[in-house]
Amino acid sequence: MEKKKKGLHMPHVFVILFFLVLVASISTWVIPPGQFDYEQVDVGGTMRELVVPGSFHYLDPSEASPTGILDFFCSFHRGMISGAEIMMMIFIVNAAFGMIIKTGAFDCIMGALLRKFDGKEKILVPLFFLIYALGATMFGMWNDFNGLIPIMVGMGVALGYDSLFGFAIIELGIGLGFASALMNPYTIVIAQSIAGIPVYSNSGIRIAMFVIFSAMGVWWIFRYGKRIKENPSRSLMAGVESKFHFEKSELVKLKVGTREKLVLADILVCLGIIMYGFLKSGWGTIELTGVFLMMGIIAALIYGWSPDKIAVEFINGCADIVFGALIVGIAKATLIVLQDGMVIDTIINTMANALTGLPTAVAAQGMLVIQTLINFIIPSGSGQATTIIPIMAPLGDLMGISREMTVLTFQMGDGFSNLLWPTANIAIGCGISGVPLSKWWKFFLPLFGLMYVVQMLLIVFAQLFLGF
Repeated sequence: MEKKKKGLHMPHVFVILFFLVLVASISTWVIPPGQFDYEQVDVGGTMRELVVPGSFHYLDPSEASPTGILDFFCSFHRGMISGAEIMMMIFIVNAAFGMIIKTGAFDCIMGALLRKFDGKEKILVPLFFLIYALGATMFGMWNDFNGLIPIMVGMGVALGYDSLFGFAIIELGIGLGFASALMNPYTIVIAQSIAGIPVYSNSGIRIAMFVIFSAMGVWWIFRYGKRIKENPSRSLMAGVESKFHFEKSELVKLKVGTREKLVLADILVCLGIIMYGFLKSGWGTIELTGVFLMMGIIAALIYGWSPDKIAVEFINGCADIVFGALIVGIAKATLIVLQDGMVIDTIINTMANALTGLPTAVAAQGMLVIQTLINFIIPSGSGQATTIIPIMAPLGDLMGISREMTVLTFQMGDGFSNLLWPTANIAIGCGISGVPLSKWWKFFLPLFGLMYVVQMLLIVFAQLFLGF
């Protein structure tokens, strides 16, 4: 009998998340509960709750709820409830696109794209990447693009690569653009306003960041694609069935008829409505989900599906994405136990105090580390800005760190780790794309390490030459 080769094995992502929740639960017994005071402050015309600097105080243990054994297991249920809005978005977006794929219209559309762009990956990949990166860096768009994930995944497969290749184009484009934050209203604008520095000041370094990290992202995507072309067995998705699988040789034979054009118009109009709603009307995931559900039903009706068939295919689409959707709920359980234990503010205060007394150069690097770690427990860009900047800005003043540097380390620490932490947006993208989070980590972690080194060097450069 042939023995299995022994080697490093990444545990199932549910196992990893289970132990993260366990560690968080144990921490509620070890870390004393504490809390900052908050105040309502007008930030750029919006009233936001900001931390009052120096207001941290420990709480009486009776005011917190350390996680017991039953609480630990119940936290997964509560995490599902907390993440229900995002989980439902994943279910419905996937079901909507699943119906479009089942009609066959998507295959015809992909075939047309292949005929037009086959062999032009060196133009196509940077073009799409730049579109997503600009939307994220200028307007803070992220979830707005989630409906395009199936298209990009399908394109990656159809071009002869794999689903991870196509997913990386859109996810790295969004994530690196969001992190570079030229005008991102959810991070840079809020952070600079709270820090009391001119909005969009020192934009030169963020332009440099956008160029550098976009170039790194595109290079990493092509590097991975070249590896697959040379040896398909080296695909990280080998052995994983793609949700959006297409045969290139068959796709190029398909023609786009009247029904396919109507479905394409349906997709484009709905995406346009979503973009407008997010940018002009303050929409969230609920409205996005509603538009995608409408899009899928319209596509099905164009192909003459009966109500029963629509219902059956909708259920099938939801069933295909259970694994990805559950990741969001399980990851939320970590935050649930930390919130119940009232230890999040204690962790933040302890991290901030750890910087006191350090040399300026070291403290600035420490800020980057802290911002990156805190994004695990506060994955919202605006939420992290309103919590952290009021603490870090005056602390930086005492240590000789400029407020520009405080905002820069926040921007980088918050932004890039959105592509890393399971509590952040990457879990949503993996859920919709069908790319397992563990596969994404294998692809992204080496790049994250390289980018972290570049972030550190940019901090040094800003201190030495820009007066940060």
